[in-house]
Amino acid sequence: MPASALALALGAAVLHASWNVLLAGARDSQAATAVATLAGVALLLPVALVTGGVGGGALPFAAASAALHVAYLALLARAYHGGEVSVVYPVSRGGAPVLVLAVGAAVLGEGAAAAQVAGVLAVSAGVFLVQSRGPEPGRYARRDLLFGLAIAAVIAGYTLVDAEGVEHARAPAYLALLLTPAALTYAAALWVAGHGPQLRAELRPRALVTGALVVGAYGAVLGALRLADAAPVAAVRESSVVMAALMAAVFLREPVGPRRLGGAALVAGGVAAVALG
Repeated sequence: MPASALALALGAAVLHASWNVLLAGARDSQAATAVATLAGVALLLPVALVTGGVGGGALPFAAASAALHVAYLALLARAYHGGEVSVVYPVSRGGAPVLVLAVGAAVLGEGAAAAQVAGVLAVSAGVFLVQSRGPEPGRYARRDLLFGLAIAAVIAGYTLVDAEGVEHARAPAYLALLLTPAALTYAAALWVAGHGPQLRAELRPRALVTGALVVGAYGAVLGALRLADAAPVAAVRESSVVMAALMAAVFLREPVGPRRLGGAALVAGGVAAVALG
């Protein structure tokens, strides 16, 4: 893997972990998610218009992905509303590639190498450690675990859809095509539900920064994929699991002890084995 691709993939991991921690630390994570996503779309649209390149075949995939992204935004924001990044983030990001592998093996008839099976086991063990609260198991760890697994399922779904959709469009235009309706739908749903004051309160520089991080993380991944194969890029990019756990401990003062850090590391290592196997 070229050093330039490695740097881009690591940069994407840092950016992705950063915007998740920013959302988790917001006053209202649901409103912050909606406004930040709209800000990201505003930043992305000019790039998409310049690059162009959307075929008609991309539309059904973009529509399906947009619906899944609405579910993703809603689940992620709700999970971070009183939940802990150090549980939700590792489970959701680490579990998604494992679900993609499982669907590929069970439904699509794709084989699984020994390293990939080992990766699945490592992720399972890591998830158990991450959701554990030591001497006080509590309901919140279980709640965050369930949210993480639900988000992982949605991520796996739109990953499988987008893998086909990007074959019919250039990546920036395809992302804008699916993210724009998803962002507008989610924000409109919150507005109708009476969250207008919270949405207006989030119209501040923090939202623009978060939106820029969302777009920047995606752009860095695209740059890395131009320079290296997808498997090693995906493996390095999932180091964001460990980064998010560390950021949550430093900035959000979450109780991230040795068990959770070890669990996050196991999740990251398991995902790497799945990607490289």
